[in-house]
Amino acid sequence: MWSILYRRVLFTSKNKLLRNLTTDVPRVRFAPSPTGYLHLGGLRTALYNYLFAKSRGGVFILRIEDTDQSRKVEGSIQALIEDLDWSGIECNEGPNRGGKYGPYVQSERLHIYQQYIQKLLDNGSAYKCFCTERRLNILKRDAIRHQRIPRYDNKCRSLSDDVIKEKMGAGIPYCIRFKLSSDCQAFEDMVFGGIAYDVSMNEGDPVLMKSDGFPTYHFANVVDDHLMGITHVLRGVEWQISTTKHLLIYRAFGWSPPQFGHLPLIVNADGTKLSKRQSDVRVDDYRKKGIYPLALVNYITLSGGGFDHVAGEGVRLKTLDELAAEFQTQKISSHPSRLNPNLLEECNRLEIKRQLKDENLTKELVGKLQGLIKERFYDQNLHISETHIRSVLFWATSRITRVEDLVSNKFAFLWVLPHNKTEIDSQLFGKLIQNLEDLEDFKEDSIKANLREFSLTNKIKFPALMKMLRSVLSGLSEGPGVAEMMQLLGKRQSLDRIKAVLR
Repeated sequence: MWSILYRRVLFTSKNKLLRNLTTDVPRVRFAPSPTGYLHLGGLRTALYNYLFAKSRGGVFILRIEDTDQSRKVEGSIQALIEDLDWSGIECNEGPNRGGKYGPYVQSERLHIYQQYIQKLLDNGSAYKCFCTERRLNILKRDAIRHQRIPRYDNKCRSLSDDVIKEKMGAGIPYCIRFKLSSDCQAFEDMVFGGIAYDVSMNEGDPVLMKSDGFPTYHFANVVDDHLMGITHVLRGVEWQISTTKHLLIYRAFGWSPPQFGHLPLIVNADGTKLSKRQSDVRVDDYRKKGIYPLALVNYITLSGGGFDHVAGEGVRLKTLDELAAEFQTQKISSHPSRLNPNLLEECNRLEIKRQLKDENLTKELVGKLQGLIKERFYDQNLHISETHIRSVLFWATSRITRVEDLVSNKFAFLWVLPHNKTEIDSQLFGKLIQNLEDLEDFKEDSIKANLREFSLTNKIKFPALMKMLRSVLSGLSEGPGVAEMMQLLGKRQSLDRIKAVLR
C-alpha cells in the first residue's frame, strides 16, 4: 500500500524543501551501528561521504549509532575503524579522532537526548505512551489477521494529564512517541530526485525514546545531525522511506534539515540481494583474500556510478584523489548497483601493476611474497634471491590478480623443484645441457631459437622436446612457454633442473 503513496514528484522552486546553506564547508557523516563488521554497502556509504567531503574541502565524521544495545557486538567499533583506515578513508572527527561536536558514540550522549526529548514534550510534539508490549503484539496480530499494515493506534496520544500523572505515580513504564501529522512531506533527493510521502497514512506514532532511556534511531540521528552541523546526508536507500518522518521531527524542533541523498542497493551480478552471511560481503574477508584497498574502492565505484567514465575506456584504476575530483552526486545511478566479480580481479591486477611502479611499494610486495613463499613451502630449504622475486612480480602482472596466486600449484615451480614424472632421454638431455651451457644470450627469443635448432639437429620433434622440458622445469602439462620459463628461472637454475633428472 505504501508504495502507492510513496512517489517521485516534480518540483517547482516554490515547493522544494532543500536547505539553503550559507556555509562553504559541507559536513557529512558515516553513522554505522556496531553490530558486527563493515560490509560492502557500509563501505560504499562511507566512501561516498568521504569523497563528497574531500572534493569540497569539507569535513567527514564517523559517528557510532549504538542505541540498540541488544545488537551491539563487542570489539566491532574498533574493527569498523580499522576497516575504514585500511580502505584509506580518513575521518576528520570521530571516536578515534575527537572533535568539538563529540561525544561521537550515541550511548555517551544520553544526557543530550533527554534535554531534547523534553523540548518536544513541552511543545506538544511528543507524548508519553504506557502501552504494554502485550497490547502492542495484540494490535500487530490483529492487523496481520485482517491483512492490514501493522501500526500503533495512537491510543496514548489522547491521555489526559490526570491519567498520565496517575500512571507515572504507579511507576508504570513508558516510552515517548512523536505525534505524526497528516502531512505529505516532500524533499529533493540528491540521487532520486523529488520524493513525497505521507508517513501517517501507513504508520502509527513512532517511538522516539524507549522505556530504557535510550533514543531510537529516528530521534537520535536527527538530534545528532543538527547538533553536529551536518549539511548533507548520504545514506542507503533503505532509509529513504524514513526521511519524511525525519523532516517532521526537524520541523517540530524548528530546525532546517540537511540535504538528503540515498544510495541504491548493491546487488549480485544476477540482481539478487547480497546476504550478510556471504563470505564475499565483509570488507575484512576481501583483505584476507589478498584484495588491496584501492582495488576494492574502485570496484565499488564501478558498480554504482557517480564518476566520469568514458565508453570503451575499459577499467582504469583511480586514486582516492582522482575519485574525489570526479565525484558528482548527480551521476550516481538510482538503479541497484550490480557487482561484477571480474572487475574486482582486474582492479586488483591493476593495483599490483601500479605498486610495481613505486620502489617503496615494490619492496613491500617483495617482502609480502617472501613471507608467502616461506609459509607455503615451510618444509623446504629455500634460498630465493630478492632479484628473482622482483623479476617474477614484474613478469606476473598480466598473469595474476593477487600476489597469493604466485604460491599456488600453478606457479610453485618458480620457487621449488617440481616432481617430474616424464620419461627422459638421458643421452639427448646430456647434449641439451651442453648446448644450453654454450648459449650466452639467455633470453626468451634466443632460447627458443636455440631449442628449435637443437630439435632439428638431433632429429626430435620440437613439440615433443618442449613437452619434456616443460615437465622437467615446472612439472606442469601446460602453462607459460618453455623459453619464457627458462628466462625467468635464469640459466643456472634452468640447467640445474635439467641436470637433476639425470642423477
